[in-house]
Amino acid sequence: MTSIELMREARKIIATGTNEREAKSDPTAHAEIVALRKAATDGWRLDNHTLVVTLEPCAMCAGAIAQARISKVIFGAWDEKAGAAGSVWDVLRDPRAIHRVEVESGVLQEECAALLSDFFRSGQ
Repeated sequence: MTSIELMREARKIIATGTNEREAKSDPTAHAEIVALRKAATDGWRLDNHTLVVTLEPCAMCAGAIAQARISKVIFGAWDEKAGAAGSVWDVLRDPRAIHRVEVESGVLQEECAALLSDFFRSGQ
């Protein structure tokens, strides 16, 4: 299962999300979007927050992350097909963007890749 944690400066988890696309028949229900929606109950600006995710965010999620003003994204596995944090595109650090996000990649990469393989093998 792909999962995400959204933390404030003090590493306090304020929201989590999992991929709910199939369960909700919602193409936007990626783990990042689910967590951002939960975290934004007190306002949409989530600056000074760090998002930790198993897989490199796609273009949709990277756009939402930038719009939410997330300060940092940490991810494990690269998405060579649809990644938008440095592999296929770099939406989060594009110099033309209004808000740029710090990105830390490859954290626990092998473990994250194994989790993702198991998730997709199960047909989620």
